[in-house]
Amino acid sequence: MTDRGPLTAVSPLDGRYARYTEPLVPYASEQALMAARVEVEVEYLLALADLDATPFAIEGEDRDHLRALYENFDGEDADIVKQLETSGYKEYSATNHDVKAVEYFIREGLPEDLDVANWIHFGLTSEDANNLAHRILLKPAVEDVLVPQLRTLRDELTALARDHADLPMLARTHGQPATPTTFGKEMAVYASRLGRAITRIERAAGELSGKLAGASGTYAAHHAAYPDVDWPSFSESFVQSLGLEHDPLTTQVNPCDDLGTVFDALRGANSVLLDLDLDMWLYVSDRYLGQEAVEGETGSSTMPHKVNPIDFENSEGNLSKANSDLGFLGEYVTTSRLQRDLSDSTVKRNMGASLAHCLIGYRKLETGLGKVTPNEAVMAEDLQANPEVIGEAVQTILRREGHGDAYEQVKALSRGQRATLDDFQQLFEELDVPESVREELSALTPAGYTGIAADLADVE
Repeated sequence: MTDRGPLTAVSPLDGRYARYTEPLVPYASEQALMAARVEVEVEYLLALADLDATPFAIEGEDRDHLRALYENFDGEDADIVKQLETSGYKEYSATNHDVKAVEYFIREGLPEDLDVANWIHFGLTSEDANNLAHRILLKPAVEDVLVPQLRTLRDELTALARDHADLPMLARTHGQPATPTTFGKEMAVYASRLGRAITRIERAAGELSGKLAGASGTYAAHHAAYPDVDWPSFSESFVQSLGLEHDPLTTQVNPCDDLGTVFDALRGANSVLLDLDLDMWLYVSDRYLGQEAVEGETGSSTMPHKVNPIDFENSEGNLSKANSDLGFLGEYVTTSRLQRDLSDSTVKRNMGASLAHCLIGYRKLETGLGKVTPNEAVMAEDLQANPEVIGEAVQTILRREGHGDAYEQVKALSRGQRATLDDFQQLFEELDVPESVREELSALTPAGYTGIAADLADVE
């Protein structure tokens, strides 16, 4: 098999689900990482040129030419970088080093009259380029791809909450019939939770921080060459110019606590949505939700009648995989033996895969939400079949009226057995309460006992 395409991809992220993960390609692919490294190295070269201490300058068209190396970086450029690393290119032998390959790529791309090859990667260690490159990719991947998709989900949940704010529905606590709620209010709970999770993700992405401090984090090479330059200030200014916060105190590696915070924030949002996936699956199973049957689709290879909740199930699977990977990443990348070990390098290459599983999970959940319709008749039937849920209201009103044994009276009537509205009416007739209270109790119904759920469903 020589043809390479989605159907021959080793990972389903680039195969079966490629149409879902495509928005992450500019941030999560090998080519994207190459381009980001070129960006860091070029901008660093330009920043060096702007220092009074360095004996060279880069002006006008030469600056534009250099920036075009990453702004116009394409597949052919990526092939050259990969050749430089693995097989050699022109007079260069194979580097077997991905960052050194980027350095040589920039050398090859220098304007003919610009003699600055010796200043490319000046005083840097590979981690200086890599930690910044990973973050200038992760930040937009989260902010421009994942967060907008999460906001779409929140908007859909908000719409469901408002559209069905006053639709009464039997609640279940511990899997048993419980005080009624409304379908809208339950969707509002998820909208609210997701909104807080999004805020947390945005905060974490906004606080991504980079380092540029040399082989052991001491600016040793920079200081040896130019001891009078304030390199920490230079580093801070440069890192901030890339849209990142500056981490001033590191080893060779950026400690990556900031990455761990992002991964944890994403896991938090995913956990909310996993909870939603499970609830929606159960609502479909209980027939509280109907699903739109798409013409031509097959629900089961043997049972023609089935419309399975596959989108919620797919979302659940992908978000579970994402959370497993994000947990591993957050734990792994925040540790390094002494000043540096390289085991995190291959691990960080999987950040994009974790984001991809997130994105698939979000997209599938969006599809699932778009297919469901509340089955009001089934919800009403279930409420009518469980009149014992008004027992809470009955015993609370009786407590208000001074009945110390109110809870016990209702418990004797209803716990572990089916109680009908007629049973409650008989209890009301036997109670020593004013007629107005008896009428108040007699007016109670499961469908009407939803408190202020409808108001709560009006989320921002």
